[in-house]
Amino acid sequence: MQPRYLTKKIYVGNVAVGGDAPISVQSMTYSDTHDVEATVEQINRLHFAGADIVRVAVPKMEDALALREIKSRISLPLVADIHFDYKLALEAAKWVDCIRFNPGNIGEKGRIKEIVKACSERNLPIRIGVNAGSLEKEFEQKHGATAKGMVASAEYNIKFLEDLGFTDIKISLKASDVDRTVDAYRMLRPLNAYPFHLGVTEAGTIFHATIKSAIGLGTLLLEGIGDTLRVSITGELEEEIKIGKAILKDSGRIKEGLNIISCPTCGRIEADLVSAVAEVERRTAHIKMPMDVSVMGCVVNAIGEAKHADVAIAYGKGSGLVMVKGEVVARLEEKYLVDRFIDEVEKFATLASKEG
Repeated sequence: MQPRYLTKKIYVGNVAVGGDAPISVQSMTYSDTHDVEATVEQINRLHFAGADIVRVAVPKMEDALALREIKSRISLPLVADIHFDYKLALEAAKWVDCIRFNPGNIGEKGRIKEIVKACSERNLPIRIGVNAGSLEKEFEQKHGATAKGMVASAEYNIKFLEDLGFTDIKISLKASDVDRTVDAYRMLRPLNAYPFHLGVTEAGTIFHATIKSAIGLGTLLLEGIGDTLRVSITGELEEEIKIGKAILKDSGRIKEGLNIISCPTCGRIEADLVSAVAEVERRTAHIKMPMDVSVMGCVVNAIGEAKHADVAIAYGKGSGLVMVKGEVVARLEEKYLVDRFIDEVEKFATLASKEG
């Protein structure tokens, strides 16, 4: 894993993005934003799921006008997502913590000047959100809907904002496929020090979006690229946060919670391993201490993996072992193993937190 690129630190509300700040996880509501009750309900769901920042669509003036009440009823930093009509950004800027605009459809540059002026007056950052599917005509005609076209658009708009004296910028370069997304971020990263918002846009249902995001975002994170991210899933909220945090964890960018090692199912398994792992996941979800735990279903995999885990179950036929740091602490009937395992995990986490 490569060291993370050092980028400019900006603030979206009270959440730092870039620099040495933790990589934040975002999501976006899918309610009509002017439906205040529904939008607040979705934002609260995201809050309890662990989101750091939330974004809402603002396609109409009634949506922009609703932001005042929405903001008064939530605790998450709020980003307004603006397309086409710059006047929506001017109204939204009165209430939100960040403006995201799409340079491919916002129109002539005088409109962007007005957005920058409104954000400058209120110390709001701006996300330049470049999408492969809606590039400005000059860049699409010259480069096509390619990574090079996305980077050209981003560079132009970064310089435009800089020439206006505005540098509280973050950037996203999103396409609906992994290749163009990864290539664009890689291409732009050495050219400036602004924080990057990562995402594969229009990624689809939970199955496809998880795979695309794990490959694309995981690749970039391993290369040290990325300061905040969203996993874009059709019709999901909490799952976006859950998967985003899992990508951060499994890419090594955050050290939090249990890394559960369990063997693949095969004919050697001598226990109900599927149920055991599901129970372990459920009963340890609250633990934040980084730990490697192992739940193995036969002697072939069990001893080797269990020996290297912090806490482990090694199942045999009708019984098994509970191990801590490779040492056997209990030999029990199968029905007692998970309870004892959970006890040992809790004890290990408590001790580690006191020592750490």
